Amino acid sequence: MTRASLEKQPHEVASMFDDVAERYDLTNDVLSLGQDRRWRKEVARAVDARPAQKVLDLAAGTGTSSLPFSRAGAYVVPCDFSQGMLQVGKRRQPWMPFTAGDATRLPFKDDTFDAVTISFGLRNVQDTDAALREMYRVTRPGGRVVICEFSHPTWAPFRTVYTEYLMRALPPVARTVSSNPDAYVYLAESIRAWPDQSALADRLRTAGWSSVAWRNLTGGVVALHRGFKVSGQS
Repeated sequence: MTRASLEKQPHEVASMFDDVAERYDLTNDVLSLGQDRRWRKEVARAVDARPAQKVLDLAAGTGTSSLPFSRAGAYVVPCDFSQGMLQVGKRRQPWMPFTAGDATRLPFKDDTFDAVTISFGLRNVQDTDAALREMYRVTRPGGRVVICEFSHPTWAPFRTVYTEYLMRALPPVARTVSSNPDAYVYLAESIRAWPDQSALADRLRTAGWSSVAWRNLTGGVVALHRGFKVSGQS
């Protein structure tokens, strides 16, 4: 298959990302009109990585999202289930400990990381709730989770324009810059089907996270969710 279904069979999604790995960062920059750079800066600010802290960056792809944590002095583990993405990332950032892993069955011990973050990858996981529980498991008490994901614009007229862009403009643009434009048709469909801000917050709480809150970026095109693992919980 050239495009994963919204049922998100893991091998199909992984294969899809393998196909787009080489030009993935460039394509994202073009399709987001450069906004992805601002969104990643906001993620780095929310994670607030400190020297000697351990940060798990899930769905890290080629490691672009991991660089700010490394520069802050943290020990960052970029983790992804796409071998193609990991290979490109290791070639570009050979000093980083790129790790193959499924977000629903993370290959890490309990209470390992000070912060766990995932940007634009949670909606591609087959079992969202299992992934949220796994993130909770590997986070140390007192640690935090930061999720950056496409969401639902809050202003109705803009939401209509945005949906039109996703379903009509994005695929033709992707054909000019991506090695696998069908992958971006799937991504557009997955964005439209994703839960809104409040619904994702509820799922975080159900997974055990406390003090869950979110902040909209670019009018709700993207939402930044954060939660904490209360000391004494496991």
